[in-house]
Amino acid sequence: MTAHFPDLANAHVFITGGGSGIGAALTEAFLRQKAKVSFVGRSDYSDFADEMKDKTGAKPLFIQCDVTDTKALHAAMDKAVAEQGPLKVQINNAAADTRMDPADVTVEDWDKQIAVNLRHYFFACQKAGALMKDGGSIINFSSASYQIAGEQLAPYVSSNAGILGLTRSLARDWGPRGIRVNAISPGLVLTQKQIEEVHTEDDLADFRMRQCIDKNLYPEDVPGTALFLASDLSRMMTAQCLFIDGGLAFTG
Repeated sequence: MTAHFPDLANAHVFITGGGSGIGAALTEAFLRQKAKVSFVGRSDYSDFADEMKDKTGAKPLFIQCDVTDTKALHAAMDKAVAEQGPLKVQINNAAADTRMDPADVTVEDWDKQIAVNLRHYFFACQKAGALMKDGGSIINFSSASYQIAGEQLAPYVSSNAGILGLTRSLARDWGPRGIRVNAISPGLVLTQKQIEEVHTEDDLADFRMRQCIDKNLYPEDVPGTALFLASDLSRMMTAQCLFIDGGLAFTG
């Protein structure tokens, strides 16, 4: 990462799911911009927070929290503001791309997937809107899966399409208050989970063939776009969705 965003220094950034995968890359990228980073995760990411201090010289504030527990999420955001100062950037990233045959999806399955992949986005945005007294930037992570008809992902894909509607609606509602709301839609990003549990080399070769850029995507390919959307360099951008997918969604 070579780009420097001076206005992000000392800005408070709150990230859901900031301890692994793309979220971990986001946490590190903003710390390297000298931002104050707070993040939540369902698992214990205390060791990761310590690792970030060793790598970047600054330790993020980690609060263990299940994002589907709205009261706990709002309490975590209040705690972060109390300890790190006014909220400038909210990044909603936590997600679960559980694959299931649509014929087997139960009401419980559906509700659980919507809760983590869409419902928490709205209530995190709601709280961020209340905390951003002097404007700010909200970035919602969607997925290119809703553009390419992802297989056995009906609740997840539905959620990610909904995130775009949510982003545009809130951008309209909160634009007069100086709060920008944008989205990022990554393609197939090779997190450790994707490498270990989901995709074979044949899958990856197929995705690369369908992309315009014949290369795998990795978590470190994502944060640069988030830094730009968080920075005042994008001060007149809102209600937009930027794809980081090697050209897959609109050509593959």
